[in-house]
Amino acid sequence: MPKSKKSSGENYKEIEDKAKKLETLIKLSNDIRDKERRFPIPFNDFLFLASREPEKIFRNIYQLFHDMVRYYVPEGKDEYEKTAESIGFMDYDCTNLFIRDCPNPFLADRLFANRFMNLIEGFRKGAQTNRIYFFEGPPGSGKSTFLNNLLSKLETYTKMPQGAMYKTLWRLDIEKIGDFQQVAKKISIFNNNNNDNNNNNQEISYGQINDIAYPKRFLDISCPNNDHPILQIPISFRKKFLDELIPDKKFKDRLFNTKEFEWVLKDKPCSICNSIRNTLLDTIGNPLEVFMMVNAKRTEFNRQFGKGVSIFNAGDEIYNRPITNDVIQKWIHELLKNDEINYVYSYLANTNNGVMSLMDIKEHNIERLKDLHGIISDGVHKVNLVEENIKSLFFVIVNPEDKVHYENVKSFQDRIITVNIPYILDYNTEVAIYLNKFGDKISSMFLPRVLPNFAKIIVSTRLEKESATIKKWIDPEKYKKHLDKYQLLLKMDVYTGKIPNYLSEEDVKKFDRGIRKSILGESESEGKRGISGRQSLNVFGTFLSRYGKSDKHITMDMVKEFFIEGNPKLSKEIPEGFLESLENLYDYNVLEEVKEAIYYYNENQISRDIQNYLYCINFEQEEKVICDYTGDTIEIDEDYFKNIEAIFLGSTSTIKERKSFRNDLQHEYIAKTLAQDIRVRKKSITETEQFNSLFQRYIRNLKENALAPYLENDNFRMAIRDFGKNDFHTYDDRLKKDVTFLINNLKKKFKYSQQGAQQISLYVLDKDLAKKY
Repeated sequence: MPKSKKSSGENYKEIEDKAKKLETLIKLSNDIRDKERRFPIPFNDFLFLASREPEKIFRNIYQLFHDMVRYYVPEGKDEYEKTAESIGFMDYDCTNLFIRDCPNPFLADRLFANRFMNLIEGFRKGAQTNRIYFFEGPPGSGKSTFLNNLLSKLETYTKMPQGAMYKTLWRLDIEKIGDFQQVAKKISIFNNNNNDNNNNNQEISYGQINDIAYPKRFLDISCPNNDHPILQIPISFRKKFLDELIPDKKFKDRLFNTKEFEWVLKDKPCSICNSIRNTLLDTIGNPLEVFMMVNAKRTEFNRQFGKGVSIFNAGDEIYNRPITNDVIQKWIHELLKNDEINYVYSYLANTNNGVMSLMDIKEHNIERLKDLHGIISDGVHKVNLVEENIKSLFFVIVNPEDKVHYENVKSFQDRIITVNIPYILDYNTEVAIYLNKFGDKISSMFLPRVLPNFAKIIVSTRLEKESATIKKWIDPEKYKKHLDKYQLLLKMDVYTGKIPNYLSEEDVKKFDRGIRKSILGESESEGKRGISGRQSLNVFGTFLSRYGKSDKHITMDMVKEFFIEGNPKLSKEIPEGFLESLENLYDYNVLEEVKEAIYYYNENQISRDIQNYLYCINFEQEEKVICDYTGDTIEIDEDYFKNIEAIFLGSTSTIKERKSFRNDLQHEYIAKTLAQDIRVRKKSITETEQFNSLFQRYIRNLKENALAPYLENDNFRMAIRDFGKNDFHTYDDRLKKDVTFLINNLKKKFKYSQQGAQQISLYVLDKDLAKKY
């Protein structure tokens, strides 16, 4: 008995497991069905959808492609948003389009992202049809990865509800077309499904037709050219029909009056659809009955089968033979009793209203490109004696040496739009590529700023040395301590959308719309030489294997050593003096960080000092006043002014300089601060522009001298070295407090680890950077 119960329990468990597996399979089946629903939609239902969602329904491949990209890429950010200074140099996040769920991510820098998004905006407007799009770049720039990821996301998008695009499906109603008995007999003979010749004259029921010829009462013929269903409405009636169909007046205005939707009103159906429609009209006579046989079906985008999207590699054989289907052709002939409907099309039809791409202009792709010339110009391709209307999106990947195959064909040049895919010119993106390849954890191996500096060295080999725009903008001599001989460091920051903090206020103001636009324009000729993307990864891998095993963080000295001593061949590609200038800029920045970290003056007291000073400059010396703003009592004399003005002007400033500074401030205080900001705008003194300007200047100058008390103090250096050890407790309380404050601020404000904060503090002291700058 016990054995029997155990067996019964095992059987129950087995049944339960099978039920769970079946439930899982049913759920999967439902998910697939919901995601890849392919049922045809009757024309009347389709028109109802069109009236409700015209923006979604009336899309050709250009509009669909635009919507796909905008689905994956959110709105960009502009540092000059809503001002006249904006040039549209946006910060786009292309992660979802080129990186997420991609086996081989493509990381687009800000320059390329803007080129690409500008191209896509043109797609929506319909301004760039009848063009071929060349993505040109040197070997190793990621062109193939870019295109593969882009088209993969297109496939994914078209399987979503948001990405639905529709083509024509004819559902020929055999019963309505008539004479179905003879049709069934002839089809049965053709299919060899009835070998009994004695039954040829026997009456055949509709149910037998169903069994012999068709799965249902319909013969489904899908348009091989992917015609949009609305094209089955004759052109002469189309505008009036749509005017009555669509209630949205704003959309109709765009539909009827913009180039974006010109195709809706002007495009013709393919020869197959046109012939079927005309024959049905002749056979049935009632247009309504004909339109009842029009259905909409989602266009399939499947690169594997060359449907909707197809990529041709250079070695792929050319297939120019017309494509036919004898079975469908026989059905059409027998059912419609018409031999004028030729079910024939070319391989180009599969990607009509889709995307066709050529991967490199070599071998067979040279001939394919030449064949596309006439198709792009006229939008027509000949198949035997039949014309196909081709409105595809044509992409081509091009290496610079491939241009010889088309650059001398003048008529072709008018049809080409070239988008550069150079080597990465944004050092932040170069860093992102390293992290993607070697893992995010490698960033913790470097001191802050060092990894971006490695990337800057790589990027420097890809830039042009001369920039007429930068020379027009700034005086290079003015920034010798911060910039390299060719101002490449400044250009790199501009390419990331950043304005360096070492630039003077005057030069920041001069960085207007025209200068920015001109500098960004120079990028079009850069990134075509230098260390390639693939080389860069190899170089970085070598660097990591050499320096990544240390128990300390990777430093700027290690980077410099690697490029100068570790790889002489590589160092020749780096512009003259660039490494030294990069180190100088690094030294300046880390010095500022350490100054910022050790600075802890009481900002409330600074605020009171400035309020008192602005109040006192309106009185004669040797007076004793009570400040209306703070309530403090102040004895005004030359020493009072000298002490506070030395902070603004420096301790070496003369009496004449200080009095001039004081008089200018008094004039601004009376004319603007007091008369306008306080009395008219009802601002408090601390809300005025004059106060805030002095406050920032006060703090900036105090920070400049923040390290001065410690530079000659050997105990300060040793306390930094011993921080976190038992020996640290042997130092006096004030020194321990200062060092602890410094280390904690470097960690909090600049993302150093404790070890990194100690390393960089000692670096600044040992190199005596405070005297250098």
